Amino acid sequence: MHFDRLRENLLDFFNKGQPARQRRRLALPDSPRGAAAEPLAQALLDWSVLEPQVLFERLGSRREGLSEAEAGERLGAGPNEIDQQRALPWWAHLWFCYCNPFNLLLSVLALIACLTGDLPATLLIGVMVGVSTLLRFVQEKRSNDAAERLKAMVGNTATVFRADEAESGLTRRREVPIRQLVAGDVLWLSAGDMVPADVRLLSTKDLFVSQAALTGESLPVEKFAQVRDARQDNPLERDSLCFMGTTVVSGSALALVVGTGARTFFGALAARTCIGGRPSTAFQAGINKVSWLLIRLMLAMAPVVLLLNGYTKGDWLQAALFALAVAVGLTPEMLPLIVTSTLAKGAVALSRRKVIVKRLDAIQNFGAMHILCTDKTGTLTQDRIVLERHTDVYGMVDDRVLQLAFLNSYHQTGLKNLLDVAVLEHAELRQALRVDSRYHKVDEIPFDFARRRMSVVLGERDDHHLLICKGALEEVLEVCATVRHQACAEPLTGARLEHIRAVAEALNRDGLRVVAVATRTLPPSRETYGLDDEQGLCLDGFIAFLDPPKETTAPALRALAANGVAVKVLTGDNERVSLKVCRDVGLPVEGVLLGPKLDAYGDAELGELAERTTLFAKLTPAHKERLVRVLRARGHVVGFLGDGINDAPALRGADIGISVDSAVDIAKEAADLILLEKSLMVLEEGVVEGRRTFANLLKYIRMATSANFGNALSVLAASAFLPFLPMLPLQLLLQNLLYDLAQIAIPFDGVDAELLRRPQQWNPEGLGRFMLCFGPLSSLFDIATFLVLWFVFEANTPAQQGLFQSGWFVEGLLSQLLVVHMIRTRRIPFLQSRAAWPVLAATLGIGALAVFLAQGALAHSFRMQALPADYWPWLALILVGYMVMVQGLKGWFVRRFGWA
Repeated sequence: MHFDRLRENLLDFFNKGQPARQRRRLALPDSPRGAAAEPLAQALLDWSVLEPQVLFERLGSRREGLSEAEAGERLGAGPNEIDQQRALPWWAHLWFCYCNPFNLLLSVLALIACLTGDLPATLLIGVMVGVSTLLRFVQEKRSNDAAERLKAMVGNTATVFRADEAESGLTRRREVPIRQLVAGDVLWLSAGDMVPADVRLLSTKDLFVSQAALTGESLPVEKFAQVRDARQDNPLERDSLCFMGTTVVSGSALALVVGTGARTFFGALAARTCIGGRPSTAFQAGINKVSWLLIRLMLAMAPVVLLLNGYTKGDWLQAALFALAVAVGLTPEMLPLIVTSTLAKGAVALSRRKVIVKRLDAIQNFGAMHILCTDKTGTLTQDRIVLERHTDVYGMVDDRVLQLAFLNSYHQTGLKNLLDVAVLEHAELRQALRVDSRYHKVDEIPFDFARRRMSVVLGERDDHHLLICKGALEEVLEVCATVRHQACAEPLTGARLEHIRAVAEALNRDGLRVVAVATRTLPPSRETYGLDDEQGLCLDGFIAFLDPPKETTAPALRALAANGVAVKVLTGDNERVSLKVCRDVGLPVEGVLLGPKLDAYGDAELGELAERTTLFAKLTPAHKERLVRVLRARGHVVGFLGDGINDAPALRGADIGISVDSAVDIAKEAADLILLEKSLMVLEEGVVEGRRTFANLLKYIRMATSANFGNALSVLAASAFLPFLPMLPLQLLLQNLLYDLAQIAIPFDGVDAELLRRPQQWNPEGLGRFMLCFGPLSSLFDIATFLVLWFVFEANTPAQQGLFQSGWFVEGLLSQLLVVHMIRTRRIPFLQSRAAWPVLAATLGIGALAVFLAQGALAHSFRMQALPADYWPWLALILVGYMVMVQGLKGWFVRRFGWA
C-alpha cells in the first residue's frame, strides 16, 4: 500500500470520533517529510533503529530474558490486554435495561398512584416494569456470558525466554499466557504464531509477517533485524518492528517486547472502536418514535379527562384518580415486556441455528435488514485456494508446468503462502517425481515483494542444475528471454509477448490468480546462487488458482433475494477475481466500484451510487465504514458481516453487526450477533426469524395503540354526558390488566407467510394512521353500548351506574380481545389465518374471566353488578357488527396504505 494511503487510513482509525486531547496522543506523524512524530509513533521509530545492547539497557532487560520475579513486578503495571468494551457491572447493566421512555413514564405514574393511595395501580405498574426489566437483563446477560465463553475457549500463549536465577542465570523457553507479557520480555516467534505485543526484532530467519489486521494488506511483508530504510517515518513500514495482532506466515525470529496492551498500535486501533456510543439503530429509533407518539397522546388526553370529569361531576379527587387510570390505560405498559419477551424468544430460536445474540435489539434489525454487506473470502468462497489450471504459454494443459511448480514449492524454505499449499496438495507428484531421491536442493533465491518472484536451484544429475522460478507474470517476464513451445525454446518476440499477456488476461477474466513458471539450465559449477542468476529464463507456462465458492452460497443468495435482502460484496480483492466469484454463485452484479475512486465522491453522491452498485473491490477499512454509513443515511437498514480488526468500525456503524466465533476479539466486541458457522444460509434463517419477531411486535403495538386510543375517545364521549364516571378507576385498571395478560401470548403467535418474504421496518407515521383509523371505530361501538345501556336498560342515574359500568367493562374487554384476532392478520381471522394455540387459549380464558368477574361472586368486590339475560343478545350483535366493520375497514386500509 502506498504510504500516504496507509497513513490516512490509520489516522482515520485513530482519530475519528475521539476527543481532541486523545487525538493528539494517538496521532501518527503528519507527513513523511520529517514533521515531529507523536509519542506512540515516535517511540516505535526510536526502538526500530537502536542497537540491541542499547535496547536492553533502555528496557532494563537482557538477551537471556527477564526473570520470573522481574516479569511479575512489571505485570503490576497492567496485563497485556486491549481495553475493549468492558462488560458493565451487573447494577449498571440492570439500570441500562430499565432506562427507556415507557419504563420511566410508568415509574412516574406508579409514584403518583402511590401518593394518591391507589395501591392496585401501583402494584400493577410496578410488576410490569419489574418483569420487563428483569427479563431483558437475564437474557442479555446469558448472551454476553455465552460470547465470553467463546473467547475463553482460546487460551493463547507466547514463547518467552526466562532467566532462571536459581540456576545461575540459565535461560529456559517457557509458554506463558499472552496477557502476562511485559515490556522487556524476549520472545521466540515462528510460523503460525500471532505476534502478542509490539516488538523489536533482534534476529530473523526468512521472516514474513501478515499485517492485514492493521493495514488491510493481503500480502505478507518481509521483516529483518535491521532497518533498511531509516527515512521511512511510518512505524508500520519499518523492517525491524512487528505489531500486536499480526501473524507470522513463515520463518522465525527473536524479538524484544517494547509495548503491551493499550500501548500498542493494535490497542490504539481498538480504542477507535470502543470510544463513544453506538449510533442509534433502526429498531431503537422506531421504538423511541412509537414511545413518544403514545406518550404525547397520554399527555394530551389525561388532562382533558381530568378537567371534564372534575367540572361535570364536581368530585376532583375521584376525577384525578380516574384520569390517572386513563393515563395508565393509554400507556401500553406491556410494551417493554412484550418487546423483551418477543426478542428473547427470537434469541432462543436463533441459538438453535448457531447464532449467539449479544444485543436483543439486533434481532428485529435482522428482520428489517434489506442490504447485507459482506466480504467475499470465507463467506461466498471456501477461503481455501485450489490449483485450478496448469497450462503452457498458449493456454493448453501442460503437466510439465505443474511438475515444475511442485518442485519449486516443495523445496523452498521461505514464504509458503496459500498458493504453495494448493500446489503441494498434489501429493501424487511427490512419488512420481521421486523428489526425495531424484532431486536435491542446491540453493534458493528467496521471495521478496520488490521482485515478486522466487527461485530454487535443484540438482537432478551431475551434468546440470535446474533453476525454477515462479512469481507474478510481469516480474517473471522481465527476466525471460525465451518461451517454451512444446520441446523447443523460442525467442520472446513482441508478438509472442502480446499473445502471452492475452492468455494471462483470459485467465484473469475467469477469476483466476495467475502465477508464471520459468526455468533455466545451469552448469553444476557452484553451490551458491543470487539475483544475477535470474536472467535469460525460459517461460514454461502458468499455474492458475481459484478460491472456490461454497456449495451453500448460491442457494443462500437465492433465498436472501427471495426475502428482499440485497447482497453487496465489499472486498479488498481485485475486481476480476471478485466478479468471477459473483458469477459462479449466481449473484447478479449491477455495478462495480473500486476503492481508489470512492474518495472522489461526496457522501450524498456516493450514497446514491452505492445503492446501484453490487460489488466494491480494492477497499480499505475506512472505505467499508463509509459505505455502511452513506447507505444508512439514505434510509436503508444495513447489516455488515466481518471478522477482522479492520471491520470493527463498520460493524459498529451498521444497524446490525455480524461476526463469527473465529473473529478477532475486537470484531466480536463490536458485533451484535456472533455466528458459530460462517454461512449465508445461517443469515437467511436469522432474517426470517427476525421478521417473525418484528411481525409479532407490530401486532401488539397496533392492538395497544388502536384499542387504547379508542378507549380514550370513548371515555371523553361518556364523560361529557354521563352524570357519573363511565368506569371506576379500579375497574379501568382491572380491564387494562386483563387485556395485557391476554397479550402475553403474542410472542408465541404464528406469522402469515407474506410478512416473512420482505423486510419489515418501523413506520411511526403509518402507525399513527392505523391508530386514527381503527381507534375511532371501536369508539363507535362503545358509544352504541352506552346508548343500549342508557335507553334499553335505563342505566342512566348514579344509582344504576354499577350496571352501566359492568356492561361497558364486559363489552370493552371482549371487543379488545377480538381485536387481538382481527388485527394480528390482514386475512380473515379464524378462517384464513388462525392464531396459535397460546393466543387462542389466552383470549378465551381472559374473556371467560371477564364474564365471571361481572356475573360471579366477585362482582361486588369490584363494585359491579350482574348483567340481565337480555343484555347478552345486544352484546353479541354489537360484537358481530364490530368484527364485520373492522374486517371491511382492514380491507380498505390494506388497499390504500398496505399492511406491513
